Amino acid sequence: MERLIAGARKLGFDLSQQQVDSFQRYYEELVCWNSRVNLTAIVDYGEVQLKHFLDSLTVALCLEDAPYLVLDVGTGAGFPGLPLKLLRSSIRLSLLESREKKTAFLRHVIAVLDLEGVEVITGRAEDFARDPRYRDRFDYVLSRGVARLSTLVELCLPFCAVGGSLVAQRKGDVEGEIRAAAKAVEALGGRVRQVKWVDLDELGERRALLVIGKCVSTPQRYPRRAGIPQKRPLGHTKGEGGRRPLVEDRD
Repeated sequence: MERLIAGARKLGFDLSQQQVDSFQRYYEELVCWNSRVNLTAIVDYGEVQLKHFLDSLTVALCLEDAPYLVLDVGTGAGFPGLPLKLLRSSIRLSLLESREKKTAFLRHVIAVLDLEGVEVITGRAEDFARDPRYRDRFDYVLSRGVARLSTLVELCLPFCAVGGSLVAQRKGDVEGEIRAAAKAVEALGGRVRQVKWVDLDELGERRALLVIGKCVSTPQRYPRRAGIPQKRPLGHTKGEGGRRPLVEDRD
């Protein structure tokens, strides 16, 4: 796990031997299950360390160092949620994934790694965001490449508690995405708080962590029924034409 260890150190995180051993076991289980369940196209040892594990750990740059409730929407094989849990054991983590084969893997690897305070939810965000057990509950909601931003905020912000944040991992034309999603962010009760750029040679292309705060409760009519946020993104406009939201901090 030398690549992961070195990359994490550049982010300011010194992994313990126990953490490194857990990442190693996570990798072994991922590759084993991937031979019969399509979890990821990336299985090379070095590439998993960087493109899955290290990329996931960048999210911790935007999280406070304290116990909090975290939801990972569209987690797939557990990214970024499980690497964050290995880094910060105090978080209480929920992993939301619609495909049962993937949630079966998640339950297995959680048991293998002996992780406490981790819940696995099988289902769609549009459905569980209306469940009172999950709506307006989480301090942080995470997403890694699930959908365009104007769709993503509708899927994720209803889960955030007022005062909580959506942290979305993005790359490419982030500023254009922000402009295009301005109306959706406002309609869902959010505000863009920060765009934190991540420059690591190990990750290649420059990436950004987009932090959208939940300022007021999301109207009860959102999210719309399953599939609609993807087909008809809320208030979507072309990136160069949308009204620009206030971004409180860019670094």
